[in-house]
Amino acid sequence: MEFVTIDFETATAQRDSPCEIGLTFVQDGQIIDTKSWLIKPMYDEFDYFNILIHGIRPEHVADKPEFNELWSEIKPLVENKFLIAHNAGFDISVLRRTLEAYQLPFPTLNYSCSYIFSKKVWQGLPAYDLKTLCKVNNINLKHHRAGADSKATAELTLKAFEIAGVSSIDDFPEKLKTTVGQLYNGGYKPAETKRIYKAKDLTKIEGDPTKHNTESIFYGRTVVFTGALSSMVRAEAQQTIADIGGILGNGVTKETDFLVVGQQDYRVVGEDGMSSKQKKAISLIEKGSSLEILSEDDFLKCL
Repeated sequence: MEFVTIDFETATAQRDSPCEIGLTFVQDGQIIDTKSWLIKPMYDEFDYFNILIHGIRPEHVADKPEFNELWSEIKPLVENKFLIAHNAGFDISVLRRTLEAYQLPFPTLNYSCSYIFSKKVWQGLPAYDLKTLCKVNNINLKHHRAGADSKATAELTLKAFEIAGVSSIDDFPEKLKTTVGQLYNGGYKPAETKRIYKAKDLTKIEGDPTKHNTESIFYGRTVVFTGALSSMVRAEAQQTIADIGGILGNGVTKETDFLVVGQQDYRVVGEDGMSSKQKKAISLIEKGSSLEILSEDDFLKCL
């Protein structure tokens, strides 16, 4: 199987400030090369915190080319390839935002996230950052330099593929429970986890008739939750709706009246930060549905 691992280091918290890129190339299950380039950020600024992480300083990149000057060399190495990054939500967005900043078209490529699929391969670990996974798998790592991180990601990915029996990109949905993301001229499709779970039987949640509130906006209305609530666990929120006299829904449908959105896990929902329920709700609203999307704060104010 052929793929390229990619890693960026950035000069600031802004995604369009790459100061280093690393690529590692894998063919037929073997690492054949690793390349890295120091990059002069377009804004010529560095945050002290970022310097503490990777050690790259302004003087190290003062005479280096900017990303748009390097792109003609890098693009052929990633165009029509399968890219893998550890936390692709970060690295692929750095690529996208930087290309947008320089008004350069996106390349066409597929990509996946080793952070996401590692959780399916090595279940039960306390953390899934690159350092922890490399330690578990006895992979040498000089952390937070782009070339070293891309090489470690390649080694980790090869081990994951061996354990999961992955031999092609077509195996990802079934064996790694992960969709493959896409980047193309004009847009992108994020890589996401294919979650498999048994939906809770909401019909077993019985409300207290003595607590029914006919004046509540939720009374007799169908309410669906997505994401984690910070004020209460979802079961409590669902019980509250049932006590008010509302109707609980598992998924967003044409009958849904309210979607309450909690905090989303970007490692699960992908880099656009929206769950499938949110996307469905937005689609229905665009088609004329009266469905309302509520933040947790709005939900609490309406109780």
